Amino acid sequence: MQNKYFTIYHDIANQIQNGIIKPNRKLPSENELVEQYGVSRETIRKALNLLSQNGYIQKIQGKGSLVLDMSKFNFPISGLVSFRELANKMGKQSNTVVHVLELITPDDYLMDQLNTSDEEQVWKVIRSREIEGEKIILDKDFLSKKFVPELTQAICEHSIYDYLENRLGLTISFAKKEISVEDTTDEDRKYLDVEGYQSMVVVKNYVYLDDATLFQYTESRHRPDKFRFVDFARRNHKP
Repeated sequence: MQNKYFTIYHDIANQIQNGIIKPNRKLPSENELVEQYGVSRETIRKALNLLSQNGYIQKIQGKGSLVLDMSKFNFPISGLVSFRELANKMGKQSNTVVHVLELITPDDYLMDQLNTSDEEQVWKVIRSREIEGEKIILDKDFLSKKFVPELTQAICEHSIYDYLENRLGLTISFAKKEISVEDTTDEDRKYLDVEGYQSMVVVKNYVYLDDATLFQYTESRHRPDKFRFVDFARRNHKP
C-alpha cells in the first residue's frame, strides 16, 4: 500500500501541474492540510518536504509554502542531451521544424568557432523546436562535413545525435557551454513564437568527440519564460 504522505504529495503535485493551484500562491497551512486530508502533522510535513525537493514549492520559515512556477522546463546545464531526449524525459508533445539545411563555406566567425579553415565545408542546420504547440527554441547547428559526410531533412527532424552515434558510430564525449542573454533578433521573430519578448537566453555549445576533436558548434536560443537552467553542485570540503 502506498504511504499516505506519498499519496498527498501526488495529489498536490497534480493540482500544481494542472494549474488548479496557481504559481506564487501559498498552500494551506499545515493545520489546514491535516484537517483536509485527515492525517497527522508528520505525514503532511513529509509530503511538503517531497514537494519542496522536487521543485513544486518553496518552504519559507514562519510564512508557509509558496507554490513555484512549474511552467518552465528544466534544462540541464552540465548534461549533454539532445532535444528529443529532453522532450521524451519531460513527457511533453514536441516537434522539430527544419528551416535550413545546407552545406556552406564557413566565414571568419565560424572558422574561429570550429577551429577550421575555409577549405572545409560545414553543415548549417536551423531548426525550431516546438513543445506543446509553441515554438520556443531556435537551434542553429554547424557541423564539420569531415566528420558528418551526409545529413538529410529526415535526420534533422528526428535526432542528429541519434544518427551520429548509432549510424556513423561517432562517440560524442563532452561540450564546453557558454550562456548569455541577448536581444531578440529578426531570425528569432521569424521562426519562433517570441510573444513580445525582447531578449533570449542563448546557450552556445562547442561539442567534442572522444579524441577531443571539436566537430560541432551550436547556438540554441531559448524563450526566457519557458526554461530554468539547472545544475547540481557539491562543495568539496578540505580534510
